[in-house]
Amino acid sequence: AVELDMAAAGWRPAVDNFLGRVTKARILQAVTEAKGQQAADRLMHLKKGDMASEAEMLIADAGWLPEPLRTPGHREAEVEETQASEPVVEPTAENDGETSMGEADRFAQNDEADKALHTIAAE
Repeated sequence: AVELDMAAAGWRPAVDNFLGRVTKARILQAVTEAKGQQAADRLMHLKKGDMASEAEMLIADAGWLPEPLRTPGHREAEVEETQASEPVVEPTAENDGETSMGEADRFAQNDEADKALHTIAAE
């Protein structure tokens, strides 16, 4: 994979290349991601053209990129680090630390019904 950083290459979200071509909701999302919710809240009352122009000025030097232009891996690495530090499933003391997923016997009834359906479908 090519690691091309579009922000480092000089691409900036502008009215002509992005902000004028997306919905108001997407403009607000971009401003929220780049500058925070308070900055986005200040633009909510504006018409789309004015909102796009103001957003361009707000996020011009923030290094923000639309998702399709983001380099894969940079953001994912941050998420993986966070996930690695927090346990996803906490083991229980019962059953030697294994997690309890419920009784397997409840699903045994479904096995016979599934076999019957597969037999009918195969005929």
